Amino acid sequence: MKWNKEKLTIKEAMSIQQELASKVRLIPYEGVPSLVGGVDLSYSKKTGKFFAGLVIIAKGEEGFKVIEEVGFTGTPDFPYVPGLLSFREGPAVLELVRRVKNRPDVLFCDGQGIAHPRFLGIAAHIGVLLEMPSIGVAKSRLVGKYEEPGNEKGNFAPLMYHRKQVGVVLRTKRNTKPVFVSPGNLITIADAMRLTLDFTGRYRIPEPTRLAHLFVNRLRVEQNP
Repeated sequence: MKWNKEKLTIKEAMSIQQELASKVRLIPYEGVPSLVGGVDLSYSKKTGKFFAGLVIIAKGEEGFKVIEEVGFTGTPDFPYVPGLLSFREGPAVLELVRRVKNRPDVLFCDGQGIAHPRFLGIAAHIGVLLEMPSIGVAKSRLVGKYEEPGNEKGNFAPLMYHRKQVGVVLRTKRNTKPVFVSPGNLITIADAMRLTLDFTGRYRIPEPTRLAHLFVNRLRVEQNP
């Protein structure tokens, strides 16, 4: 399949999203995953290069433990276009999963799952291509309507788009802004919310993507002092 080729137009990219969206499967995820991955990208304002990172963690009695970190630097081939983030960052995420030694059971992405204009955000796109359970946890809304959830951790409200529930607006920390959780692939909305809460510690952002964010920022500072 084409990704970031110069000849790939915005119209063609949207068509690919519509095709892949039909392959998304929202099915129950049983149990608790042994290894969970979080991916994130950071960009250099000076050079335009990206710093991509994947952090694999496990959850034990003593909390969260980092099992593996993989990162690399590159230059995006696709421009930033709202709703087409996966064509800009997706190839880097695929490469990260290819390089990692410990393949995660579930992948968290800093972005949208099916809560997307064409029901295929980056978490859904990656989940379909890798045939991997994936979850999108975004800091802001891309599409949909909702009512503000309660202020306690675990309070949530349905995120509705075109009369369809595409995710939840979830309070992961008391009296803190909620996050927008939507399933990517091979997981239900309820299970995506459950795992998001299971893998959230003291902070608003779930540990997989929070640690990935810290990791890629560290890479960026080290290579662009």
